Amino acid sequence: MLYFILWYLVVSLLGLATFPLAYRLFPGLPDRGYAFNKTLGTLLWGYLFWICWSVKILRNDIGGLLVALGVLIVAGFLVLRTIDRQELQTWWRSHRHLVLVVEVLFLLAFAGLAVVRAANPDITGTEKPMELAFINAILRSPDYPPHDPWLSGYAISYYYFGYVLVAMLARLTGTPGSIAFNLGLSLVFGLSAINSYGLVYNLLRSRLVGEGKIGEIKAQVNAWYHASLALLGPLFILLVSNIEGFLEILYNRGYFWQKTASGVLTSRFWTWLDIVDLNQPNSISYQWAPRSYESGSWWWWRASRVVQDYGFDQKGREIIDEFPFFSYLLGDLHPHVLAMPFMFLVMALALNLYLGGAKGEIRLPFVRLHINRQSFLLGGLVLGGMAFLNTWDILIAAGILAGAYALRRMKESVDPQGKSGFIFFKDFVTLGVVLGVTAVIFYLPYFLGFSSQAGGIIPGMLFFTHGNQFWVMFTPLLLPIIGFLVFLWRKNAYFSAFKTGALTAVAYLLLLWLLMWLFSIFIVGVVPALKSLNPQAEQVPGLFLGNQGAPSLAELLRATMLRRLQAPGAWITLTVLLAATTGLLFGIKRNHTPGETEETAKNDSQISHSVSMNPDSFALLLVFLVLLILLGVEFFYLRDQFGSRINTIFKFFYQAWLLWGIVAAYGIAVLMQELRGKWAFIIGVGLVIILGVALVYPLYGVWDVTSGFKPAAGYTLDGNSYLASWTPDEVAAVLWLEAAQYGVLVEAVAPGGGSYTDFARVSECSGLPTVLGWVGHEQQWRGGGKEIGTRQEDIQILYSSRDWNETQAILQRYGIRYIYLGQRERSTYRVYEGKFQRYLTPVFQQGDVVIYQNP
Repeated sequence: MLYFILWYLVVSLLGLATFPLAYRLFPGLPDRGYAFNKTLGTLLWGYLFWICWSVKILRNDIGGLLVALGVLIVAGFLVLRTIDRQELQTWWRSHRHLVLVVEVLFLLAFAGLAVVRAANPDITGTEKPMELAFINAILRSPDYPPHDPWLSGYAISYYYFGYVLVAMLARLTGTPGSIAFNLGLSLVFGLSAINSYGLVYNLLRSRLVGEGKIGEIKAQVNAWYHASLALLGPLFILLVSNIEGFLEILYNRGYFWQKTASGVLTSRFWTWLDIVDLNQPNSISYQWAPRSYESGSWWWWRASRVVQDYGFDQKGREIIDEFPFFSYLLGDLHPHVLAMPFMFLVMALALNLYLGGAKGEIRLPFVRLHINRQSFLLGGLVLGGMAFLNTWDILIAAGILAGAYALRRMKESVDPQGKSGFIFFKDFVTLGVVLGVTAVIFYLPYFLGFSSQAGGIIPGMLFFTHGNQFWVMFTPLLLPIIGFLVFLWRKNAYFSAFKTGALTAVAYLLLLWLLMWLFSIFIVGVVPALKSLNPQAEQVPGLFLGNQGAPSLAELLRATMLRRLQAPGAWITLTVLLAATTGLLFGIKRNHTPGETEETAKNDSQISHSVSMNPDSFALLLVFLVLLILLGVEFFYLRDQFGSRINTIFKFFYQAWLLWGIVAAYGIAVLMQELRGKWAFIIGVGLVIILGVALVYPLYGVWDVTSGFKPAAGYTLDGNSYLASWTPDEVAAVLWLEAAQYGVLVEAVAPGGGSYTDFARVSECSGLPTVLGWVGHEQQWRGGGKEIGTRQEDIQILYSSRDWNETQAILQRYGIRYIYLGQRERSTYRVYEGKFQRYLTPVFQQGDVVIYQNP
């Protein structure tokens, strides 16, 4: 409880100190950035500390943290002095309701998830041990860059900024890493709640101001109304889930199953849906609550695996389709989760830019940008931060910022020739490139040491999303968005806009088809001829065809065409939505009066774009960017060590949820405001149905993972508390190592080098670097095993060899200070302890655990 209060107070102080900066940086937003000040403050504090640590100005200790925090507080105070007091008081009087809701929402969301985590705190399974290892390694690293906890002698080769931020709060408040893990996850949940709330609030208020409706009803009632509607933001982002949970109930109740004459259960529906486990007959007693089946898996895990790819043999291949609530239910503090509130900060910065809050001009060599200096620099800082938090996110973050800039520029231009698309593309590329370069400069120490496993772009061919599974994933977001698009078309669009959208969408689809065909032919037919340049080129066609499981290129092309035409649901859905959205964004008409014909508007010299300068266009931009990306990954994926779309779908579907979640919430709010009579009733009933279906998963899921909020071991935020009863000797050894002098540790490596085990737990919990931890993950992070070398074999020799000289050579090779000897080491190797007893000093001994120190 004490640590929770300390974290709450520190983050609240960050928000308070940063609000004057936010007030100046977000003049285009009605809330002046208040809903984002905590996230902005965390980013600025983290960046100041990290960059000063990187260049050796500050040390990685509490003194360095306080200096960086002091600089931020002073900067906020100096900016506060430049703000007119009367102006600030006026803002406060009209936004007290917002401040109250934001603060209450943050406290409830932060505390709410902390309670859930306290009922299920264990840092075990999935990649939680890896994440705790990063936090503890950053806390123990004396110099920059922070050491890799599982590969001694090397720095972390991963996007680790989120773990730096968690470690900073842990050090400042004196929080152990195992508690900071759960508080960090709860904090991200709280920040994401108020940031998503702030986005929807600012969109709604800006729309009302733009349409001149503020004075229609009493201002205070109007303010509270929008403050309430904006709660749809965190609802759709953080709680609404895909419909797999609802399908679990249908499955458990035995719906859509029939018995054959021989008594065998069959189902066309469940076979057609083809979700793992749900496509098999239900052999348990029928009940309402979801539960695990004979496979032994968690029932709620299936919600993150509703999408499958299929090889040439028609067998399913695992794809990750995680969404926010699943992440928090799982309790995995992974980079894509840590980056969530900062992606909303990107959207807020882009909305401010679009609404005119960044007016100004910057002249660079060969480029003139129509944006003020402070917004440009903040854009570069935030964009680079996204790459440092979760590298994949920089693509869509750059698209949001550049898109908002280009959209505003397009709408401000006079374009009677209908060149709006060209204007948008030119400005989009210009700002995107310049911001990207600026982002790299801001975070240059990180980029200089970062290596990636990414290996280019591969045509998907047989790997594409089936429409039924796509709709299972996105139905709760797609239905509100479709309703919003229909509303905008009825209100704004001409046939010319429809034609523009349809032609653009079809052209993009055909281009993707063509490029996929040409790229696959190039890989198989042309690449082998390049063997004189690279001897491995001759192997590429076999690897490509083997990955798809196809015997030849001709068979692959035939199967690709046939299967994509047999299951076109996803790409048709995306193409139709892209046509509708593009038409609204880039179709042209004048703001006309009722009854005015399209031809009259075309001939008028006063031409404007299909959606006037209001937040509707910004929401459409978010939909548009997601559609471009999702349609793209139906034809291409990023190559990595998995050799499939598993990571591509995981990363981009997750970002799609964040952007579409905001639009779904905003769209529903707009429909609730605008529609009357039977249409208002239909929208209300539709919303109830959507929420009823989409909230089944979180309700049952939370009840399941918390054991009905009756945890057997009681409530605690300490993710390692379970170890006290499991391995008390190991816990004592870790406590000793935490207080010991910094040095390299050696411990057992999992047989076969596997990951997702309890091996490397001593380095994970102590923060000291071990010679080798999870081998599979190190290979992923570094794109191969070159850096690992013979470490696994050397560790086995170190423990089992009877030759002291051979052992000593290994100790010197890796600079090992501590040799850990416990139950895992004794069961993994044929340990010969005599040499350690003879030549080294045991500095810790309890039960079956001994730690020897090498001088």
